[in-house]
Amino acid sequence: MKAIGYRVAGPSSASGALVDFELPTPEPGPRDLRVAVRAVSVNPADVKLRATRAPADGGTAVLGFDAAGVVEAVGQDVTLFKLGDDVFYAGAIDRPGTNSEFHLVDERIVGRKPATLSFGESAALPLTSITAWELLFDRLCVTQHAGKRNAAILIINGAGGVGSILTQMASTLTGLTVIATASRPETIAWCRKMGAHRVIDHHKPLKDELRAIGIEQVQYVASLTATDRHLPGIAEIIAPQGKVALIDDPAVLDIVSLKLKCVSVHWELMFTRPLFQTADMIEQHRLLDRVADLVDSGVLRTTLTEDAGPINAKNLLRVHARVEGGRSIGKTVLTGF
Repeated sequence: MKAIGYRVAGPSSASGALVDFELPTPEPGPRDLRVAVRAVSVNPADVKLRATRAPADGGTAVLGFDAAGVVEAVGQDVTLFKLGDDVFYAGAIDRPGTNSEFHLVDERIVGRKPATLSFGESAALPLTSITAWELLFDRLCVTQHAGKRNAAILIINGAGGVGSILTQMASTLTGLTVIATASRPETIAWCRKMGAHRVIDHHKPLKDELRAIGIEQVQYVASLTATDRHLPGIAEIIAPQGKVALIDDPAVLDIVSLKLKCVSVHWELMFTRPLFQTADMIEQHRLLDRVADLVDSGVLRTTLTEDAGPINAKNLLRVHARVEGGRSIGKTVLTGF
């Protein structure tokens, strides 16, 4: 089967950063689906792994997490899906990635593909949807209901992949006032399109930006990038007994400044459940099915902004370079081999 991988850790500009090659078609384990991949998307996790983690024993490692495709074979213990089902999912960090014609994935982290979306539109959603859902409802423990907006959430980097779907979920499924951060005209417009009630500039002091829109403090902060740089501002604007959730990887994060306000800090990593085979791992299957229902009912929308063409090394490398630059809006997908 066709696959795209990398042989040397380093930047996208390095020789052989991504290459086309051939692999044997894998055989599914007991709870695995073998999916014929129709579309994939690129996440910061792909770029980070390619840049920092060398393949084992000088081999070629296949990246990719998000995928949408068709179930082509099933393991002997599979009960949730059958041959021919259209699915979408975000894969696992400890298994070969989705940048291949066929891919193995545990059925417990797979959802049905939204019927109203194409494979490409669906591939934009799984990783960021799981991250946003777990962050909002499992880590911050926000109640799922749309009522009076008497509390606020600040989403730092609202135009990114996670920010785009988190903004939608918070604005449609909760009673929170949603404040997203963005700094360029196109990212500001995108945040508003995704459902942000207000948009402020994260390059300016957060306290001043919030006061300018008549808000003194927020009960929740979703810090999706540069948490260490934003932490002093977060400490100023978070409400007493508020909650902060983050997904990035600061080298050091000194949260002592949050103690006086008794602020709780939560990490979100959507790979934790499959990596450790947790007892509630199947919640990601249920979560993705719920997202598909919300998409098909018109509550949520795809965050796709570009289809970069067929799945090959040349096109993937171009998208990786863009994600490295940190100026992506929404999600970019690749479709077909």
